[in-house]
Amino acid sequence: MATPPKDDYSLIPPFQTIPKEMYVCTRIHEKHPFGVFIYGNTPDESTFALVLLELSLVLVITHTIHHLLKPFKQPRVISEILGGIIIGPSCLCRLPNFAAWMFPGQSAFIFRNIGSFAFMYFMFVSGVKMDLLMIKKATKKQWYIGMFGMVVPVLVTCGVAYLVRNSLEPEMKKLSSIWGVSAALAITSFPVLHPIIRELNLLSSDIGRMALATAVIGDIVGMYGVIAFEAAKQGEFRLMAAVGYILSLIVFFIAIFGGSRMLMFWIIKMTPEGKPVEQFYIVAILAGVLVWGFMSDFFGIALANGPMWFGLAIPDGPPLGATLVHKCETFISDILMPFAYINMGLMTDVFAMGAVWPTLQPLFLIILTGYLSKFVSTLFMTRFFEMPIREGVTLSLIMSLRGQVEFLLFIHWLDFQMIGIPQFTMFVLFSTLLTSIATPMISMFYNPNRPYMINKRRNIQHTPPNTELNLLVCFMEEDSVPGILHLLEVFNPTLHSPFLIHSLHLVELVGRAAPVFIDHAEEDNRDKSNMDEETGTIHKSFQGIQEARRDVVKIHSFTSVAPKRSMYQDVCELALNRKSCLIILPYNVSPMASMAGSDMVQNNVKSLNYTVLEHSPCSVAILVDKGEFRPPTNNVRMSVAGIRYHFAMLFLGGADAREALACADRMAGNPNVSLTVIRFLAFNGEGENDMEKKLDDGLVTSFWVKYEGNEQVAYREVVVRNGEETVAAIRAMNSESYDLWIVGRKLGINPILIEGLSSWSESLELGVIGDYVASVDLGSSASVLVVQQQVLRDKEANSDGLQGRITRYVNSFF
Repeated sequence: MATPPKDDYSLIPPFQTIPKEMYVCTRIHEKHPFGVFIYGNTPDESTFALVLLELSLVLVITHTIHHLLKPFKQPRVISEILGGIIIGPSCLCRLPNFAAWMFPGQSAFIFRNIGSFAFMYFMFVSGVKMDLLMIKKATKKQWYIGMFGMVVPVLVTCGVAYLVRNSLEPEMKKLSSIWGVSAALAITSFPVLHPIIRELNLLSSDIGRMALATAVIGDIVGMYGVIAFEAAKQGEFRLMAAVGYILSLIVFFIAIFGGSRMLMFWIIKMTPEGKPVEQFYIVAILAGVLVWGFMSDFFGIALANGPMWFGLAIPDGPPLGATLVHKCETFISDILMPFAYINMGLMTDVFAMGAVWPTLQPLFLIILTGYLSKFVSTLFMTRFFEMPIREGVTLSLIMSLRGQVEFLLFIHWLDFQMIGIPQFTMFVLFSTLLTSIATPMISMFYNPNRPYMINKRRNIQHTPPNTELNLLVCFMEEDSVPGILHLLEVFNPTLHSPFLIHSLHLVELVGRAAPVFIDHAEEDNRDKSNMDEETGTIHKSFQGIQEARRDVVKIHSFTSVAPKRSMYQDVCELALNRKSCLIILPYNVSPMASMAGSDMVQNNVKSLNYTVLEHSPCSVAILVDKGEFRPPTNNVRMSVAGIRYHFAMLFLGGADAREALACADRMAGNPNVSLTVIRFLAFNGEGENDMEKKLDDGLVTSFWVKYEGNEQVAYREVVVRNGEETVAAIRAMNSESYDLWIVGRKLGINPILIEGLSSWSESLELGVIGDYVASVDLGSSASVLVVQQQVLRDKEANSDGLQGRITRYVNSFF
């Protein structure tokens, strides 16, 4: 390999003779500057101040680029790579004064070392979050797609590389180098895929789960290819070096997965249930990352392998894995990793490619072949398994993503002197371009919410009265269980209209990468390890209901462990697959609400409810349980015998109000429930929609005829001129001490009835009227049930924006 140029900011590889012209003389910086006012110090006179300035500069550049590229669906890693390249010799360091002032002498040494620390901890955290049991859970389809999408690119790339072998650099034409490059181009790394899939909100989608499982398979199998490359490189100098490398690997695996993993289980055993892991253990484990990094580098194993395997040895999820990820992930990604990108940017020189472009053309062909064959082979297997073309293209694009792990490999090849700066630059630019193109195309081809946009009526109103009622109830806290169970009882399950209830306990994904979905009717010992005490309690509560009311109630329990942002996907997916007609969600009001003067709602629940309302394939009901709407005892089984309830249904018109009236109709059949329906009408019919009015009249008339002789059901009409009179009428009704308010959310309400109230409303998920009757301003202790009817929603396809137009164009072909 040619001697690096004088303006090369990379480290001189070990054991290489340093050319005389590369000696740099510079004065030692002061350790502690005294500021600009005493001695007039400038940042370049202090090593530490200069490092802070360099880090600040790259963070500003990176965040600016990320903000500018956000509309183009670019992942964060792209802006971080570009930030490093901009600060390097390809851009700012092309200016001699900037390079001399910002990176004097061999100051890149600092970034090389801190960048190595960053990659070590990045790989460690990625290993902690990985679940190797995903390989055991993987289907044959995932295995075939993963293996075929890796073996074929390796063979094709090796063939092309062999054909152009004579045109390659001396180090690149070696068989070991050809094998290493071919394997690297064929492997899709889990640590790279996970953050991008998380940004695209695809973790809980079918395509996201398949991509992660396929990536784990590729990582484990591809690891043997990397080991073969390393052994071959070691054996090029001495055969015994390769033997020593293999023996070192065996010792490493035994020490990590036999010794360290057992120690991790001991730490978990010593941690009291429900308590956090002691800080001493956390610090010791983080220090252990450095130890394993040193050992792997000392024995000739790639620097990041030891930390990666050490992370895999730590059980994912709570308490240990979750604590480690929670404490260090943000610091690693936001503070340490920028040093790695600066280091990579300093080694990337676009201008160095121009002088040697003829020698780079064969390498360009090899890289292009590797990436194209990866995409085509994966797409072929998806079609072989008859996956929809849209999903097949999406999965192929996902498996083409490149990122941090590939860049770590490129740096490793640079250390091996297998490639030079021009070749390194080509690999970096090609990988960055591929990811920047593939990511927005993934968003264009695959919408995780599309399956929920169904053309069927799945709601209470259009469900025949003497048929099984299919409900989905969701919980994020145990505290929500009693109120919703009581609501199910007053919904009045009967022999003629029994309930099939699917209960879904939602748990935030912490400390692991892949979401977990558990069907408790089919769970095995592996899945039981994912159940915490709270999940078990909720599960037993619902089993108790089924035992008590076996004749009219059937329970099917599930648990979903997913990120907050994508929890709604599991809710909607389950509702769609189980053909539910109503989803019931809790709206948790803090006990301190009355003291604070406003409703204090937990943000995670609010976010979940709102996204479910937007994408649900069926109707949705949100229960605001103020503590009064619960059984008089701690028994959560459904039993309201001897308890009398008085409910009020506020009918303001529209689809949501009609669905709310259908729910109230079900409750009116309960002998322990008395119901008052109040219909609000605008003065002189102002603002009414003729079609909505006809639908309202038909349903209300049918309801009144049904209960005309029933003393427990009353019907009233109130005429108002604006929102102020509507609120006044509701306030007057509050004197009757209702136990539950039932209202429609918002769809189809005559705007005159809520005129002047929209700006006052604080909760979008409850709607204007639901928010008012749930607030402390009304002074009611009654709980509130807000209902939204299922309607068709296809915002993406109907959008007039660029993405909407592109999506409609793509849809025309698929």
